[in-house]
Amino acid sequence: MGRKNLIGVVTSLAIFACSFLLTGAAGAYFNLAAFLVVISGLCAAMLISYPVKHVKNAFKVARNVYGNGRTSAEEIVNTLLDLSVKSKVDGLLSLERNANKATSSFMKNGLCLLVDNYKEEEIRECLNAEMAFFNLRRQQSERFFQTLARTAPAFGVAGSVIGLIGLLMGINDTAVILKNIPVAFISTLYGLILSHLIFSPIAENINYSTREELLNQKLVLEGIVAISKEQNSYKLERKLASFLSPSEREGKTETLRRITRKYIQKKNQPVELADMGGGEEMAKAHEAA
Repeated sequence: MGRKNLIGVVTSLAIFACSFLLTGAAGAYFNLAAFLVVISGLCAAMLISYPVKHVKNAFKVARNVYGNGRTSAEEIVNTLLDLSVKSKVDGLLSLERNANKATSSFMKNGLCLLVDNYKEEEIRECLNAEMAFFNLRRQQSERFFQTLARTAPAFGVAGSVIGLIGLLMGINDTAVILKNIPVAFISTLYGLILSHLIFSPIAENINYSTREELLNQKLVLEGIVAISKEQNSYKLERKLASFLSPSEREGKTETLRRITRKYIQKKNQPVELADMGGGEEMAKAHEAA
């Protein structure tokens, strides 16, 4: 989650909580019985629907999409342009070191296929299969939170029914009525908050993160294939820029030129050092004579 998002969420939740305090009876919104009805019902429905392993994985995915910083498409384009120039200057085998350092497992796998001299069709087949199964796994986690969002209001209503039944059983006792009315109303409130403020936004964020990651993976796939075909770096730059927004495309040609100069300078350094070493030897030989 970005810093601006975090500030917005904290501010909005503070205002949301303060709106309850304005009624002058903040304590009335905290009811243990109503909370237990909703939470216990949700947990039971969750465990009946999914194995424990999948439940853990879904919460792990939710934590990752909020906690891990996402790599932007622009950064991936710059990395692929760098790899393209490096492969032309130092050869494809030089990319093996980059594969070991890659932070993205998808890019690491793509570079490994490239270094192992897989053909274009084989690279596309392997990486497309990885993309497809990644999408399926994320859809399962998204559906898990969608199910919780859909079920939470129902258990809020169940708490209301329980409260109304208790109210009817003590219709002649004012103390019993006052005890059960909060359960009847607050359980519905808890169900709605859990559904629309927690579970539904988490499911939507997983969906957004998945779409963004698939776009980045498609970008990596096209870049790896272009490098395997030894496509001209400037043509690759044009192709990869189509994945970016118009504002992000500016300066990409200059970036490519800067990358090219960097590798050409590295390539020429050993030659220059060798020339310098040879000159010193000639000077020493001249002095000895």
